Amino acid sequence: MKAAVVFEKGSTPQYADFPEPEVQENEILISVKAASIKNLDRARAGGNHYSTENQEQQPTVIGTDGAGYLENGSKVYFFSKKGTVAEKAAADKKMIIPIPDELDFSLAAALPNAVMGSAMALKFKVGIQQGNTVLINGATGITGRIAVQIARLYGAQKIIVTGRNEESLQSLLELGADEVVSLKLEANAFKQKIKDIHKETPVDIIIDYIWGHSVEMILSAFKGDGTFSHKTKLVTIGGMSGDTIQLSSQILRGTDIQISGSGLGSWTKEESALLFSEIIPEMFQAAVEGKIKMETQDVDIKNIEDVWNAELQSGKRLVVRI
Repeated sequence: MKAAVVFEKGSTPQYADFPEPEVQENEILISVKAASIKNLDRARAGGNHYSTENQEQQPTVIGTDGAGYLENGSKVYFFSKKGTVAEKAAADKKMIIPIPDELDFSLAAALPNAVMGSAMALKFKVGIQQGNTVLINGATGITGRIAVQIARLYGAQKIIVTGRNEESLQSLLELGADEVVSLKLEANAFKQKIKDIHKETPVDIIIDYIWGHSVEMILSAFKGDGTFSHKTKLVTIGGMSGDTIQLSSQILRGTDIQISGSGLGSWTKEESALLFSEIIPEMFQAAVEGKIKMETQDVDIKNIEDVWNAELQSGKRLVVRI
């Protein structure tokens, strides 16, 4: 079969011949039609992800999930550790999800990763409720854009978003955000803006995608003064602005704030099972109904070498079509 193959760690994937995967008893063979390329896939291909540190180097098919057909013609999304950017892939039978006939393969392949990076935090880490006010920090990325839409689907009454790209930030108003705050503001101005928002409509949930200095400023803006404060839950999902922050213990002692993280390893088995059985199917249906919108940049698998290191259009997920 044809596949996108990394022959040496750190090298660009090549369009090449590769043996069809051997299907184990708990697996099923899928004819792949689309597979999205995410930061995880790039890190694994480059040998920079913790999951590949102890792997012996050998030719490897890239990709961790995709969308395609079962032998009976059913459309499915699937997850696989054996590579997905190929004509055929083997997937665990417990890790496949039906795709509505109306949903395009590109969107079906691209959406689930963004759902994992938003819905899991909103549903399980902070327990979003109808009427909540949600602040999404670093919302201009692909997953942040989906988080805005899912927060609205889950009943958020007000959604505040932050980001640096002014054009992308303003476009979030069309996806359901109510107020934007630029991270380009001077630090004191940014903190005062967050304080004013929190005073007017107390923030229940903070979803963070970038960590670093912006979170330091937000926490500083939320710092209590010794009187009763509003309960706020902050969950971090990414660290694009830095992996560490300085956090004053006075903020934690004087503010009713709970800090946690969401990602692989932080979810229970039961929550992970619900991701496949309920959450992703629900979001597929929302996409069919036009309640979830996401843009993809589609390329043919034959051109994988040309696009691997190319700059993508802002807000679009790269999807390889097979």
